[in-house]
Amino acid sequence: MPTQMIVPLIVACALFMENLDATVISTALPAISIDLHEDPIALKLALTSYLLTLAVFIPISGWMADRFGARTVFRVAIVIFTAGSALCGSATSLLDFVVYRIIQGVGGAMMTPVGRLVIVRLVPKHELVSALAWLVVPALLGPLIGPPLGGFITTYFSWRWIFWINIPIGIIGILLATRFIENIREQNVPPLDVRGFVLSGAGLAGLAFGFTTIGQNFMPTSISLALMAVGAAALFAYVLHARSVPFPLLDLKLLSIPTFRASVAGGSLFRIGIGALPFLLPLLFQIGFGMSALQSGLLTFAGAIGAMVMRASAATILRHFGIKRVVLINTMVAAAFIAACALFRPDTPYAFIIFVLLVGGFFRALQFTSLNSLAFADLGSSEMSQATSFTSVAQQISITAGVAVAALALEGVRFVRGDVVLAASDFIPAFLVVAVVSASSIFFLLPLPIDAGASLTALPPDEAPPPESGKEI
Repeated sequence: MPTQMIVPLIVACALFMENLDATVISTALPAISIDLHEDPIALKLALTSYLLTLAVFIPISGWMADRFGARTVFRVAIVIFTAGSALCGSATSLLDFVVYRIIQGVGGAMMTPVGRLVIVRLVPKHELVSALAWLVVPALLGPLIGPPLGGFITTYFSWRWIFWINIPIGIIGILLATRFIENIREQNVPPLDVRGFVLSGAGLAGLAFGFTTIGQNFMPTSISLALMAVGAAALFAYVLHARSVPFPLLDLKLLSIPTFRASVAGGSLFRIGIGALPFLLPLLFQIGFGMSALQSGLLTFAGAIGAMVMRASAATILRHFGIKRVVLINTMVAAAFIAACALFRPDTPYAFIIFVLLVGGFFRALQFTSLNSLAFADLGSSEMSQATSFTSVAQQISITAGVAVAALALEGVRFVRGDVVLAASDFIPAFLVVAVVSASSIFFLLPLPIDAGASLTALPPDEAPPPESGKEI
C-alpha cells in the first residue's frame, strides 16, 4: 500500500479510537455510577468536561503543529489520549474520572485537526478526496457502534475495559506514525495569539456546553441559554479581536475563499442534521420500539456500512460529475433519507429500515467527503494549519448543535402532548426538523462556481492525456 494511503489509514484509526470512546461511555454510565458510588446524573460531568476540553484546545492545534511539527504533535496527542484512557479505567472517584477525561480531551483536541493537517499536507490534491474519505468512516462508525459495544463490554466484562482497550491501539498508532508520517512544520511561525486563545476557548466552551445540556435535564434551560449567550458574546469579541491583529488564532479571512466558506457554512448546517441521527435512532429503536441495545446497534450499523462502501467510490463520482453538481443534488438526497426515518414504525420490516439507513449512510458520507475536501481545494500550504483548526471547530460545534436541535424537537413534541414519556410518534417531527436543517445547507452551496474544487477532481499526472502537439506554421 502506498504511503499516501497508509497515512490516512493511520489517522483514521486514531480518530476511530476517539469517536468510539466519545460515544461508548454513554452506555456504561449506569455501571460506572454504581462502581464509583455516584449519582448517574453527576457523571454527566465526565461527558461535558471532555467536550469543553475539545472546544478550548482545538483552536490551538494548528499553531502547535506549525511550531513543533505535525508528526510530533500527533504522536504526543495519541500518548496523552492513551494515558488519559488508562487513567479513566483506573478511576476510583468522580473527581478522578472528570480530571482524567479532561486529559483525554487534550489529546483528542489535537488528534483530529492535526491528523487532518497531516493528510492535506502530505497527499497530492488530486488524491485528497480518496484520502479524506477514510476519515468519514470513523466519524460515522464510532457513534453507531459505540452504544452496543459499550453495553457488551459493560455486561460481560467491566466498564473499565472501555478505556483500557485504547492502550494497545494507541501504542500501535504511535509506532505507525513514527514510521510513516513526516514531521512537517512551518519555518516562520508567528507568536501565539494568547488573547484570541482565551476568547475563542471561552466562546466555544460556552456554546458547546450550552448546546450539550439544553433539553437534556442536566441543568435548568435558563442556565444553558445563558451559557450559549456568554459563548456567543465571547466569539463576537473574538471576531473584533481577529480583525485587529496580524496573526489571529483562527483566521477569519479564510472565509473570503468561496470554496472554504461554502464548506464551513454549508457543511455546518448539513452536520446539524447528521449529528442528530446517532442521538435519535437509538432512542427510537430502544424506547420507541422496545429493542435491546444490541438490536438497535445492529440496525444503525447499516449506516456505517453505507459509509464504507462510499469510501471506495467517492473520487470516481466527484471526478465524473463535478463537485458542485454532486453536493447540490446530494444535499437533497441525503436530507430525504434523513426524513425517511420518520416513516419507521414498530411494525416496519427490518429490510426497509436497513435499506434506508444503508443507502442514506452512503449519501451522507459522500456529502461529508465532498465538503471536507472542498475546504482545502483553493488553499496554499501556509494556510492549511489555520484551515484544519477552523474546520474542526465548526464540525465540533455543528454536531453538538445537532444533538441539541433533536433534543429540543423531542421536548417540544412532548410538551404539546402534555406527557413526560417518549412515544414512537414523537420522533416523526424530530426527523423532519433535522432533515430540513440539513437541506437548508444548499443555500450556501448554490453560489459555488461551476468548476469549484477542480484541483481535487483532476486526473493524476501519469493518467492525464498528453497535450496535443501544435503544428508549425
